[in-house]
Amino acid sequence: MANPHSRHSRCRRDKRRANWKGERPPLMNCPDCGEPKLPHRVCTHCGFYNGRKVIAVVEKEEL
Repeated sequence: MANPHSRHSRCRRDKRRANWKGERPPLMNCPDCGEPKLPHRVCTHCGFYNGRKVIAVVEKEEL
């Protein structure tokens, strides 16, 4: 296997590594309550998925 003959500069190394950016997850609004949620997931705010109530959401009590 071939080995590099000369060293890459810091500039070249950093240019190569510059493309590793994190992306925001794609969000959509829940059709029932309008809160942002991940697609194809149950809404954590109201508990609806695909027009049906799937989970019962317990609201937090404020002290």
